[in-house]
Amino acid sequence: MTLPPCDLGEMLRPMARHDPPRPDPTEQPRRVLILAAAPALLLDIAGPAEVLALAGQLRAVARGGSGEVGGFAPLYEVALHIVPAAPGKPSTSAGLDLVSTATESDLLARDAGFDTLVVAGGEGARHRSEDAAVQRLVRHLAPRSHRVVGVCTGAFILAVAGLLEGRRVTTHWRWSAELARRHPGLRVDPDPIYVRDGDVWTSAGITAGMDLALALVEEDHGHALALAVARALVVFLRRPGGQKQFSAALAAQTGASSGRFSELLAWMSENLHRPRLSVDDLAEHAHLSPRQFARAFREEVGVTPARMLERLRVEAARRRLETGRAGLAAVVETSGFGTEETMRRAFLRQVGTPPGDYRDRFRPRAGAQIAVAAEEAFPS
Repeated sequence: MTLPPCDLGEMLRPMARHDPPRPDPTEQPRRVLILAAAPALLLDIAGPAEVLALAGQLRAVARGGSGEVGGFAPLYEVALHIVPAAPGKPSTSAGLDLVSTATESDLLARDAGFDTLVVAGGEGARHRSEDAAVQRLVRHLAPRSHRVVGVCTGAFILAVAGLLEGRRVTTHWRWSAELARRHPGLRVDPDPIYVRDGDVWTSAGITAGMDLALALVEEDHGHALALAVARALVVFLRRPGGQKQFSAALAAQTGASSGRFSELLAWMSENLHRPRLSVDDLAEHAHLSPRQFARAFREEVGVTPARMLERLRVEAARRRLETGRAGLAAVVETSGFGTEETMRRAFLRQVGTPPGDYRDRFRPRAGAQIAVAAEEAFPS
């Protein structure tokens, strides 16, 4: 495929302004292995691979080449190995089977490793992190690789291998608490899009693997090329905000000046079904007097306990309404609003629309099964 010249001119303009030096023609491509435990998230594999491939394509065009696939020397030589699941099970959660380009025996026979070992995430990474075949490969290759990358829940595999102990790491916000619980020796930060701690990099969920891959390109080949790749992919080179923009509870936890209310916020999220959670109840759980608690909570979290509780209830109700599987009365009960009128007023304050209108606008119709599958795959 040849990219349109007009688009390339726009994409490569930052490179021209920086007048980057021509790479050494004898430069060898950096070797990258993407390792995944099936079923893996397809985008955890394809996203970083596409970023690295496009870097080579755009560099070739900047040097006067056509940019046609197969017509230029890549900057990265990417190999893939997927540790298969049970027979008959697809290798990716998208249902598409990917073929490994590197065999287990070849990888274990290598004395040299890779410039970058990328461990992809997905259901396989979470549930098979202790799989003997997975750990055998990681423990053999990681010490032989210049840097190790965990995309999304790939951090679970790296943690079992002992590669994250004592390090600051991140993962998908839905699984950060579980990662911290399973591996208390990690400093899990649930908010960043990606984290670098020495030669180990970890990223947030799914598309954040592309953010991390762009950071790798920038480290290896400079800002101008990384920016050109981001422009070609129509993404931010450094996207604004962190994961907290996707979760009210996470926003509260990461917005606090200390972590002393993190456990309380998690407890609040787990007990929303209670129609009454008073300041006295919350203060007792936090082991503070009601007056001390109200003042400290607002100082650290930025809102009153009542307003935070309302935000959590609205977030929980929105998820139920979006699936289209429950009536308003059931949503009121499970989210702890007490009455439909209370929920309606909270929605008007937080969302700007009443819950019935919100449900009609966002609940699935023909694709109801998709919403059900999403809720089951990512339980709250």
